[in-house]
Amino acid sequence: MNANVDLYLQEGCGRCKLHATPQCKVHTWAKELVELRRIVNSCGLTEELKWSMPCYTDGKANILMITAFKENCVISFFKGALLKDPKKILQALGENSQSTRVIKFTDVKTVLKLEPVIKAYIFEALEIEKAGLKVESKKVSEYNVPEELTAKFKKMPEFKKAFEALTPGRQKGYLLHFSQAKQSATRETRIEKYIPLIMNGKGIND
Repeated sequence: MNANVDLYLQEGCGRCKLHATPQCKVHTWAKELVELRRIVNSCGLTEELKWSMPCYTDGKANILMITAFKENCVISFFKGALLKDPKKILQALGENSQSTRVIKFTDVKTVLKLEPVIKAYIFEALEIEKAGLKVESKKVSEYNVPEELTAKFKKMPEFKKAFEALTPGRQKGYLLHFSQAKQSATRETRIEKYIPLIMNGKGIND
């Protein structure tokens, strides 16, 4: 049991103004988080605090995390997309989530009821890691390129050249960000905003 995780359960992750207050999300799901922690710790993983949240590892490999959200708390498998999921309880956090899968909880009864299933999924996740399996990520060519970006490429060949010189990860980040805007005007605004960064070889989060 890691003392830093004890502190997380008392005060939260520290990422918002509710940190260390009674309104922090960890208090909403206190019972559920305690039981999830107990279950995970019974499976022989190493308990750490990474990204300000409980993370469970095997050697140097991250296997899963436990996290509190506003609407639920979750156990999150880093390579969840590779789990067989016979109970059909795994969910992607978003439509663009390629690897991570979560099990969501809103009451402690469900946590206790699913304890054998959770353990089985954890042990399968460990076997996946030991076998060296990896989630095959989408290639840049498989991502949607907004019309507005294509038009900008035609007007600014040097901009297209700079974009294509970015690492695949940086290209994917921009394509996702641009495509997620529902209106054309918003997509154009986003593209204009990031032209300087792209021209300097920077990613959206650099």
